[in-house]
Amino acid sequence: MSGAQSEKTRRRKSKAACALLLATSIFGLPRPTLSFAQETELRGEVSESAILSDQQRKARLAAIAGQGQQQPANAAGQDDTPSRTYLPASAGAAPDDSGAASPAGSIFDPPAAGDDASADNPPPPKPRRPSASGQANADKAADKAKTKKKNTTATTDATTTASTADDADATGTDTGTDQETANRRAVTIDSVDRQKLDPGAERTASIEGQNKKAEDDPFAAPGIKWGSFVIRPTLEQGLTATSNGDSSSAGKAALLSETALRFSAASDWRENSATIDGYGLFRETVSGYPVHNEQGRIEGQLNVDLDNEQRAVAKLGYEAVPESASSPDAIAGVSKQPLRQTIDGSLGIEKDVGKAQYTLTGAVSHDFYGDAKLSDDTSLSQKDRNSTLYTATLRTGYEISPALTPFTEIELGRRAYDQRFDSEGFERSSTRLGARAGLELDMGEKLAGEFSAGWLREAIDDDRLGAIAGATVDADLKWSPERGTTIGLTGRTTVEPTTTAGESGDILYSGRLTAERQIRANLTGNAALGLDWRDYIGIDGHDRVLSAEAGLTWWLNRYAGLTTRARTEKLTSNLPGRDYTANSIYLGLKVQR
Repeated sequence: MSGAQSEKTRRRKSKAACALLLATSIFGLPRPTLSFAQETELRGEVSESAILSDQQRKARLAAIAGQGQQQPANAAGQDDTPSRTYLPASAGAAPDDSGAASPAGSIFDPPAAGDDASADNPPPPKPRRPSASGQANADKAADKAKTKKKNTTATTDATTTASTADDADATGTDTGTDQETANRRAVTIDSVDRQKLDPGAERTASIEGQNKKAEDDPFAAPGIKWGSFVIRPTLEQGLTATSNGDSSSAGKAALLSETALRFSAASDWRENSATIDGYGLFRETVSGYPVHNEQGRIEGQLNVDLDNEQRAVAKLGYEAVPESASSPDAIAGVSKQPLRQTIDGSLGIEKDVGKAQYTLTGAVSHDFYGDAKLSDDTSLSQKDRNSTLYTATLRTGYEISPALTPFTEIELGRRAYDQRFDSEGFERSSTRLGARAGLELDMGEKLAGEFSAGWLREAIDDDRLGAIAGATVDADLKWSPERGTTIGLTGRTTVEPTTTAGESGDILYSGRLTAERQIRANLTGNAALGLDWRDYIGIDGHDRVLSAEAGLTWWLNRYAGLTTRARTEKLTSNLPGRDYTANSIYLGLKVQR
């Protein structure tokens, strides 16, 4: 009797436990729970300790709910939020340190029966899982081994995060919603490589990829490297049609072949500098009035910086030019004018004392003439015209600003003829004295140069000849009103001695106004206006020469171009037999390197 009641009591308790467990399960069904696969990004390698930690924590929560116990405040607070992991219905998910097994068991297990034959032989216990702390330690060791093997920073960070979570679960403390928000599966081996670089650490593009600065003059001569110099030669060949072959009162029309060779060389030294410039011009008649003309010049300059704010400037040059048919010393009735050759050189020392500037220059120029060929094939000697001019110039300037430096010059000189007396018995040697005042400008590419005015006098040793004296005007200015345009002004005063009987010579004033414009990158235009005034000493005579010129150069490429120019020149004199007019046009090919 008592056994039957006992059996009924056990069944009643079993049904009550099942009903309680079923009610608890039904209570938890309305809560939305995302699966672990939906919550976590499935990519990369996953730490086993991270998965086990989530399973153990959920198992403890389920066990507490099954026993009907109230969760701690912190756990209850977390139950208000959806679960972030998936809990498999595995008996082995329950932690070992949670005490005895739940008397209710699982809702999927069959109800316990006291009269069951298998009741006396309960099923063997399932294999025990290691404790949470032991598993965490094992996971740490495994993760550390993987870290050393793969030698990546990303794996080390993932292992450290998982181990921290395991320790928190083992002590029964939840790390909170903020830590759960982080997706531990998103931390992969290449997660560090996937991160964006700091903008300041981005790699700079290669130098070759940068935009190159456009050249100021893409058609300028590139030059030839020769030692420490860069040489730029230019060869020009063309034809000239002129109305006056030799620019004389007796000149006639002619078609001339012109060949011009020019070159410039500049050093690329670090401190000092040197330049060499030269040209050669050859004119030969193709048809018409006979002309045979060769001329050329070469000159060099050396600048050397000395100690104590001193500089040395040395110049040396050679020139060979035939006597012009319009020169006052031209010989009438000759087939070829004499060739005048000049060798000149100078040495100057510049010294700066504060804003004061001092320059002392010594110069020597020697002229010697060849014989003139007469129309009957005889020669006429011109040795009595050979002379040497020695000059010394002292220049003093004061820099009132970096752009303006006024200066004064005093010149002393002596002209000595190789023959004391010329063919007419005159003693032509003379003493030279001059003074000038001017202004030096230095405004960079905008305006640079100098101009001066003064007085010059050459007293001839022969008392029968008057001194050559007059005002002097000299200028050398470059003005650029805008990029690609250059305007130049040059002026020069020259004393021209003569061996004509009873005459001392003349003073020649020469002025040129030039303009050059880069119309396009490969098209350059130039123009020039000239005025010459010659004042004869001892006689009432003067010459005036007006000239104008315009030209274009069209560059086919960097090394070759077509050039053309038109020129007109007119001399008017109050002396008989000197007037002439010459008009010409030129077309040629220019080659440069």
